[in-house]
Order: sequence, then structure tokens, then C-alpha cells
Amino acid sequence: MTLEMFKSKLHPLTVTEADLYYEGSITLDQELLETANLLPYEKVQVVNINNGSRLDTYTIPAERGSRTVCLNGPAARLNQVGDQIIVISYARMSQEEAQEHKPHVVLCDNENNPVKILTESLPGKTVEEVRG
Repeated sequence: MTLEMFKSKLHPLTVTEADLYYEGSITLDQELLETANLLPYEKVQVVNINNGSRLDTYTIPAERGSRTVCLNGPAARLNQVGDQIIVISYARMSQEEAQEHKPHVVLCDNENNPVKILTESLPGKTVEEVRG
């Protein structure tokens, strides 16, 4: 049996741009992707805190340090600049892997700066503490 488990998330992020006529996806600062263990073009779910919408898309890297959070294509209709969102990824794994799995949560401030990483192995560590 394969289970789909919560892998990682960025919570919350503030939408900085919405580009209706781009072909689709969510563009995220490369540093945010790396901090949350997300890869470019990885499938993610975007949950809008302001309006409750949920959508699946994939990530595109933006310039490192830009703090860009841009919803592209049709997703721009569901997410306005200034909205708070959560970006969640999932992974498929065996039941044995799932029992050992620990999700990776990155908490961000209102300017999309990662401030805390929460995992069972790094409970409440600041980003600076993790980076050493």
C-alpha cells in the first residue's frame, strides 16, 4: 500500500503578484523553495487563508531573496495580491516510510521571510539556527 503524506509547507505567505496571462503555476523565491525542501516544478497545493480556495499547481523558482510569491494563470483569479496563502506539498511512500516520516514546516513573516522551521527533529528552530 502507498500512502500520500504531508511532506512540507510554507505558512503563511503573502501573495506579492498575480499574473493572469502567464501559462500557469506559482512562482516562489528560490530560497523559500530550498528552505521548505521544495523543488522547481514540484506539484503543490495552494490554500488561500482569505477566501478558502484550494488549487493544485507546480512551483517555478524566482530570484533568490526576492520574496516573490506570484500566482500565475487561472490561479490569479483565486488569489489576490496581499492574500495570505499556505503552500503544501505531499509525497507518496510506503506505510513503513510513512511511520518514520516527519513533515517540514517553514513559518514565514508578513514579508515572506522564513523565520522558523518546525520538524520533530528541529522543533521550533529559527532559520538562522538551522543554517548555522
